[in-house]
Amino acid sequence: MFSLFHSKSAASAPTGPVEFIIAGLGNPGREYENTRHNAGFLAVDTLAEKLGVKIDRLKFKSLCADAMIGPHRVLLMKPSTFMNNSGEAVREAMQFHKVPAEQVLVLFDDVSLDVGRVRIRRQGSDGGHNGIKSIIYLTGKDTFPRIKLGVGKKPHPDYDLAAWVLGKFRKEDTETLDRMFEAASDAAVMIVEGKTDQAMNRYN
Repeated sequence: MFSLFHSKSAASAPTGPVEFIIAGLGNPGREYENTRHNAGFLAVDTLAEKLGVKIDRLKFKSLCADAMIGPHRVLLMKPSTFMNNSGEAVREAMQFHKVPAEQVLVLFDDVSLDVGRVRIRRQGSDGGHNGIKSIIYLTGKDTFPRIKLGVGKKPHPDYDLAAWVLGKFRKEDTETLDRMFEAASDAAVMIVEGKTDQAMNRYN
């Protein structure tokens, strides 16, 4: 795994045009930290740490960082638009860097997957997720790859979905979540390297 990444000390300044955008979805603000809906933020933070960069530059209505994955320059993004308007940030970055939808990777929470499960898809519908709905609506494309991060189902059918996804992860899930974010960040690297099929075989 180590060879996939630049070590922190060796992280060189990114060069060339941005080829890939990697967006983790969530809500900005301290009150939303470590909530289920912010799984995308947490996963992209894990990737940034591996790549030796900090996602702290304000651009495209997001916190951003430039990084290299092998020879590929990538833009890491955490939209600060709130989940339901994620498409505003993603569309701005896509238009500025002229990156096609097929090279925009989105990481986000999925309540239909058990905690810790990862599911990779090449494209698809919004599946009822408001962040994905916003991206599809504003870009006019559903052909972007995505990594779904399992945050678990509601405890019972009558439980309010918003309350569930805006609730914090349980302490006992910490190790499982760490493994999920590691897997998601490794899968993201494989997807940028053109190994989507291998990533799906390994992690789905």
